Amino acid sequence: MDKQPKKKGRKLKIFLCVIAALAIVITGYFLISGWAASLPKLNYTYNTDTRPAAAYPDTAFAVISDLHVYDPSLGSSGAAFEEVLYADRKLLLDSEALLDYAIADILFSSARFVLISGDLTKDGERINHEIVAEKLSMFTETGIKVYVVPGNHDVSNPDAVAFDGDHTTPVATVTPEEFAEIYADYGYGDALYRDKNSLSYIAEPEDGLWILALDACRYKENRHGEGEIVGGKLTQETLHWIEGVLTEAIAQDKAVMALMHHGVVEHWEGQSKLHPDYLLDDYKHFGKLLASYNVRLAFTGHYHAQDITRADFGEKYLYDIETGSLITAPCPIRYCPISDETFMMQSETIVDKLYPDTDFAASAEAFVKATVVLEAYKTLKKYKVSDADADLIADAVGDAFTAHYSGDEDPALRPFLDKSKLSLWGRIVLATQKYVLDGLWKDLLPEDNNVSFSLK
Repeated sequence: MDKQPKKKGRKLKIFLCVIAALAIVITGYFLISGWAASLPKLNYTYNTDTRPAAAYPDTAFAVISDLHVYDPSLGSSGAAFEEVLYADRKLLLDSEALLDYAIADILFSSARFVLISGDLTKDGERINHEIVAEKLSMFTETGIKVYVVPGNHDVSNPDAVAFDGDHTTPVATVTPEEFAEIYADYGYGDALYRDKNSLSYIAEPEDGLWILALDACRYKENRHGEGEIVGGKLTQETLHWIEGVLTEAIAQDKAVMALMHHGVVEHWEGQSKLHPDYLLDDYKHFGKLLASYNVRLAFTGHYHAQDITRADFGEKYLYDIETGSLITAPCPIRYCPISDETFMMQSETIVDKLYPDTDFAASAEAFVKATVVLEAYKTLKKYKVSDADADLIADAVGDAFTAHYSGDEDPALRPFLDKSKLSLWGRIVLATQKYVLDGLWKDLLPEDNNVSFSLK
């Protein structure tokens, strides 16, 4: 009479054992895969020299990034152009005017040199590179040095096209060699050292100060008919070159700061999960490498956000100073004096100054949010979220990203998201993506726009 309950009991025990075994296997998989993902993909030689770090000399410089200059002669209307324009957050048709304004503003400052951290053009069109180079000559003609590095958009880009109605036509882009030739007056022509495997170089804008200008872009992997490679990574050969020049910097008692396109420190908790292509592959290990060689400042771009984040590696540290795009509201310029080994930075926005007495600034800021909302909405719809739920969540995502783009995010200004208006499925999807909203609204130290800290 009791055989049937015993059989059921044994089946339940077997079922529970199988579930437990699966849980152990799945947990083990994630633990092992997470551990494997944390391992360096390159071989690093960290500095162990214990001599005091070289002092940063007194100087003053400006930083701009992600110029994305676009010549309207390549097309400024039609369905194909409109699709590109509204798929991103760039004020393409105002790119030349914004660069002209920034140049004029910097010329009236005390800046002795200018750093530009990549994405000089919309998509690497040769005509746009020539425009940028011509405009930057205004600096060199007045004795202000300029140092550039390429971004993921700038070299051998299959997306270099002209627009005509519903169609696009390929236009000339530039090779790595042509990039260095066009920007010979902006770092490449008078470089102290050049890496033969990339567009990386060393320059010395001030006695005792080296700029480690790094190219981690993957344009060699771009293929005709396919989109550009957005992410960044170094080769082992370029890493060896970097270690060599940084060792030389210590031997010559030179202070070093890095200039590159991709980030080397995560700028919000969760960025590496949502947008890994905006951080250098192996960024944690490479950041530690830079810090070990006493590089304390890295100027980056790519994410179009005003953000500074510090990473600590034992007694060493590194500040990743990310500068927002010149053609994404608020369109910033950073001014960076160094005095008595104190780094002081002030940021100026020009979206509100370009066309005075107009609604350009408000329209530009609304445009940025609208493009983010549209992208978030499309992503949410892939998860089968209802239109009403997608509208509500996407609007919150738009607020979070626009706050991050401006920097100095204030959680007190975070709009309330009424979850009671969401369906059950909408709440489930929101719960899986909540880390994005929370991460973007949490401003990691230090302040992002106006800040001062010691470099000793």
